[in-house]
Amino acid sequence: MNERMMRVLEFNKVIKQLKAHAATTLGKERCQQLIPSGKMDVVERLQAETDEAMQVERLNKRVPLGGIVDIRSNLKRTAIGGVLASEECLDVANTLYGARQVHMFINKMDEDLPLLRELGNQIIVLKSLEQAILNCIDEHAKILDSASMKLKGIRSSIRTFEGRIREKLDSYTKSKSSMLSESIITIRNDRYVLPVKHEHRQAFGGIVHDQSASGQTLFMEPKALIDLNNQLHESRLKEQEEIERILRELSEKIAANHTVIAENVSILGMIDFIFARAQLGMKMKASMPEMNDNGIIDMKQARHPLIADEQVVANDIHIGEDYTAIVITGPNTGGKTVALKLIGLCTLMAQSGLQVPALDGCKMAVFQDVYADIGDEQSIEQNLSTFSSHMTNIIDIIPRVNHQSLVLFDELGAGTDPEEGASLAMSILDDCIRKGARVVATTHYPELKAYGYNRKSVVNASVEFDVETLQPTYRLLIGVPGRSNAFEISSRLGLSSDIIRHAKEYIGVESSNVENMIAALENARKQAESDYDEAHDVLLAAEQLQKEMKQEWHTFEQQREHLYKKAEEKAKKALQKARTEAEEIVAEIREMKTDAGLKEHEWIETKKMLDDLSPNLSAKKEPVYQEQATPDSGSVRVGDEVKLLTLNQIGTVADVLGDDEFLIQIGSMKVKAKRDNLKVLKQKQTEPSTPVTTVRAANTEIRPELDLRGERYEEAMIHLERYMDDVLLQNYPKVTIIHGKGTGALRNGVKEYANKHPYIHTYRPGNQNEGGSGVTVFELKS
Repeated sequence: MNERMMRVLEFNKVIKQLKAHAATTLGKERCQQLIPSGKMDVVERLQAETDEAMQVERLNKRVPLGGIVDIRSNLKRTAIGGVLASEECLDVANTLYGARQVHMFINKMDEDLPLLRELGNQIIVLKSLEQAILNCIDEHAKILDSASMKLKGIRSSIRTFEGRIREKLDSYTKSKSSMLSESIITIRNDRYVLPVKHEHRQAFGGIVHDQSASGQTLFMEPKALIDLNNQLHESRLKEQEEIERILRELSEKIAANHTVIAENVSILGMIDFIFARAQLGMKMKASMPEMNDNGIIDMKQARHPLIADEQVVANDIHIGEDYTAIVITGPNTGGKTVALKLIGLCTLMAQSGLQVPALDGCKMAVFQDVYADIGDEQSIEQNLSTFSSHMTNIIDIIPRVNHQSLVLFDELGAGTDPEEGASLAMSILDDCIRKGARVVATTHYPELKAYGYNRKSVVNASVEFDVETLQPTYRLLIGVPGRSNAFEISSRLGLSSDIIRHAKEYIGVESSNVENMIAALENARKQAESDYDEAHDVLLAAEQLQKEMKQEWHTFEQQREHLYKKAEEKAKKALQKARTEAEEIVAEIREMKTDAGLKEHEWIETKKMLDDLSPNLSAKKEPVYQEQATPDSGSVRVGDEVKLLTLNQIGTVADVLGDDEFLIQIGSMKVKAKRDNLKVLKQKQTEPSTPVTTVRAANTEIRPELDLRGERYEEAMIHLERYMDDVLLQNYPKVTIIHGKGTGALRNGVKEYANKHPYIHTYRPGNQNEGGSGVTVFELKS
């Protein structure tokens, strides 16, 4: 990634915003040094780190980075035998305290944060060194009396000498105040003196240390104080020697740990850098992109990160699947260059570990290089025209382009003869497309509008312009080429209709046909949008009618069930009465011991027939309400054909992401959608299956790990339940469930299962050597 390209795309402004969120100079330095990576594994780790920090930020928890300073220069000095000042030692102690707080903060987090936890565990806590420094230096960087017994004694003697000296001087100020310029005590050359009038110097005797500017006042040390001042000075020299000894001892302790401290400082800078990325993402309302190395960019409602929220217009950007090049046309100041920079800047951000300002589910590609020729870079010094300047950049770009490149051209071929410029532009685009690069270009040339229709890998796009208001809307319309609005705009501004009609006669037939085609496309798009709004209203009315029909059907079912139960109870009472009467008759016959010929087995058979007549109306299978017109009352399964109401598109359910979220395949595009936004059109037919009961012997070999990767959520949960039954027979103490990272749905399902299982004692995410957050380890009850 070259510096010029990042400057043209204004990546430096994103870096400036990022630095504003860093709490320490260490973090700001890392922000300033941020360069997009072209390696897939590096980018994925950077994005995962940012996502983990975002999880912490969403919980309104802030990593404690206060007090941490850049002490690397101090550490280097101690490593070569230097002695740190008290302020520098205090900086070391504060940084050690900050490292200890960050270590505790990360390890206390309950969330699944494997990468942050890995960094936090690399911090080595040096509490003893931190305490040793704080035992000697207070919060104002002053050496404490308690730093050593010797220092405590020296300072006690200093206070004694100062007290005796002040007593002497106070006696002079009271008894000889008339001989003094002022009745005050002052200090010259670290010695206590009195301001004596020049004519009374003989009355005091002693040493003159200074005099006033006029020479009328002499600052004298009285002879009686010379010995006391000498003793005080000696004590202060001893104090300084002891302070230097204490600081040297602390510096040696710091030097003994300088490698560990330097590593802690590096980790703290990295953690601050990660959380700065997360905070910038929160401010931008950004989302974590799904990275790929296939050159696919798919952003929904992407916003330029440097435009204010109240001004920015969100756009959908797609490239890399159905087509590899986009040609954007439209009026000046309509937003073509902004769209171009949006694609380039979001790519650089994603490859730097920054989340992109778009809706969830966006996809971004990892490119080895991003090339951009944007803006007018006419150079007077180099005697280059606009065209020459652009061509100089393009000539430098073309040989470097390959299938792992993103190329951005602004006003390709502009600044020269239109026919030649258009031909050059098409040839340059052909060369880049042939090399497999992803290309986005803006242009004014009408020839390039037809270029997009003649090539499968190219799609036209335009920025919308409202002729009624004479203002651009800044909406990017992919699939619709831009059209010239010069005649319409001139007409609305008041230009004569005769002039406009005469001007239209100069336009060639082919150009006119292209403009007519574009106008037809725009009208078709507007009509489609109008039809969509009308269809949506009809859909809402149909849904309301469906709800009312369901409610009526439910009421009917309840009434029918009530009648069934009532008839059943009535029949039961009648049969019970008949049975009682029959038993009484039989009893009477037996007592009479008549010769009626009634056999016991015949009575039993008769009684059985009577029992068989007992009604079981409630067990009858109740008819299920089937809504043939809109089969949307059942659950959504993989393979079902559905309609996505928000986009008015028909697709197929590709995956179940959660209880109420699904992944819908619409052509080559995959979209996440909630259940409320889906209408089931046709459910996937499944073959009837005969339930099979499998019995596994206790001695069957079962592996102590289960791999659920690649399975759908429901299948994985069934597989897990069967596996745990087998594991309990084997009496394993511990098993490992491999679910991968992915969207997190399987991982959350495994955790929820573990919480409910009575024989799972505890569970935890895997260590780094076990698979990290891609696995969960169950500890089973013995």
